[in-house]
Formats: sequence, structure tokens, C-alpha cells
Amino acid sequence: MTYRFEVLDLNFQNVPHTIAVYLFRHTRGVALIESGPGSTVPALQQALAQRGYALSDITDVLLTHIHLDHAGAAGFLARQGATIHVHPVGAPHMLRPEKLLQSAARIYGDMMDTLWGEFLPVPEERLHVPQDEEAIVIGDLRFLPLDTPGHAYHHYAYLFEGVCFSGDVGGVRLPLRGTKHLRLPMPPPEFHLEKWRASVARLRAAAPRAIVPTHFGPFEDVAWHLDALDRELDDVERFLLQVMPAGPTIEELQQRLDAWVQAKNRHDGIDEATHRAYETANPTWMSASGLARYWKKFRQNEGADGARRA
Repeated sequence: MTYRFEVLDLNFQNVPHTIAVYLFRHTRGVALIESGPGSTVPALQQALAQRGYALSDITDVLLTHIHLDHAGAAGFLARQGATIHVHPVGAPHMLRPEKLLQSAARIYGDMMDTLWGEFLPVPEERLHVPQDEEAIVIGDLRFLPLDTPGHAYHHYAYLFEGVCFSGDVGGVRLPLRGTKHLRLPMPPPEFHLEKWRASVARLRAAAPRAIVPTHFGPFEDVAWHLDALDRELDDVERFLLQVMPAGPTIEELQQRLDAWVQAKNRHDGIDEATHRAYETANPTWMSASGLARYWKKFRQNEGADGARRA
């Protein structure tokens, strides 16, 4: 299948195929889906140079959401002249990222700079906030944003010429030979199982010819991929109903989740090196925190059978 985009591997933490940026050429330069984190700007610059472009040739950056691995370099690229397109819920944090960075610092501590680099605010004149299904037209390119919460409330997937750029709501799926393996990134504070199911249904209704997660596409077996997302969501719900009614500590939940992930690895034939690559793209410990918060906020008043209680 031929595409009008190119995959730029940002080689995050020197691990290939963990964070991608997608490049689209047009008459005035290039547009990107995702900016990647600030720490990968040199890799982005090198990938652009290999194609005859400079950072100043980036006219537009479409963010699927504002997490640091997807949007961290957006403010820097805006200062090079790019227009940044972002979900309405995420837009205030791009203008004033202090709260976002404080929250991230509590999670990552001394690793903040090493992992993510500098996160600069986007100047207001460089920010565009499209609404759901409001087309973004850049030269002869046309992108359609779809509001797709579940991983985060401020999440868009983008349709382009029948291809769905699914950000993180499409899961994490690294390119492997001989096996298929998909994981759900479920960090706090906005993981929401029911909203994610609805978003998968919306992607299915769009009937894309390919699905392109940021971690790390593209994939043309769309039916398998969407079915795998639904299966993972069902598996996560069963895991929660088995584990959470006992009130585990976050450390106990982490241990149970690690064991659950390793069992899935064995089932899918995932070796330790591949597991480490998945952990670079999607740390399991962050999903433990996201699951704990979701359970406490939305599900703790129900029994092990899943029945809601007043």
C-alpha cells in the first residue's frame, strides 16, 4: 500500500521504533503529526535534513494529545514558525504548561530532563484549536480530527486519505516479525475504560485502510488491530474486577500488573529485549497508577461481579 507520508523514527532513549513523527510534504514545506519530546529534537532535525528540510520548513504540527512524548517539542517548533494544532481541552496547557510540567515532575523526578528535554509554551498566535471533525487543510493535505478520549480527554485521532493516525488511543504496537502484540497505555489521570471503548467504536466506524499509532505504525491489518484493542480493554476490566476489590496497595497492584503483562508476553512470544522496548514506549508502572486512579474515581463502588452499587 502506498502512502503520502513518511515515518520518522526519533530513536527515543536510543531505542528504535518507540516514538514516531509522521511527515507530510506540501508545496510550502512539511507538516507533522506529533512533535515528539524536546529530548528528540536533534533526531528530528537529522531526519529532516536527510530529506532536504530544516526545522524552519515545518509549517504545521498536528498533536494527537499533549503528553510529553507526543507534544514536548511543540513549543520549540512553534518558535521556528510552525502552527500547532491541538484538542480544545489540551490547548490551555500548551499556552501555559506549568501545571502539566509540575504534574510530570512528580512522576519522573530527576529523569524529567533526560527523558523529555525542554517543554516550551506555544505562543498564542501559533496555536490553532480545531473542533471535532473540523477539517485542517494545509496546501493539498486535508486532515480530519476525531475526538477520541479514553487514554486522555484531550485526544484526537486524525484521518488522512483513509489512514487513521491513532495517537495512543490506538494502543502501543511495535513493528515485529512473526507475532502480533498490542498494549494499552493507561497513565493517570484520564484513563477511562468506557470512553476508550467508545473511541474504538468510532475508529471502527471510520473504516480506515491503515492504522498508525505514534508507538509505532503503520499497520494494514486494521480489523485485527481494532479487535485487539477491544480484547485488551475487556482483559483490563477483568483484571480490575479480580484485583481491585481487595484494596491492594499501589506496590501490590504494580506487582500484579507486571505479572499480568509477563503472562501476555509469554502468550504472544515476546522476548525480554522486545519487552524492554515496549516498556520504553509504555511503562507498566504508569499504567498501574492510571488504573488505580480510574478504579477509585469510577469503579470502587461495585462488586467483583461488576455490578454497580450505590
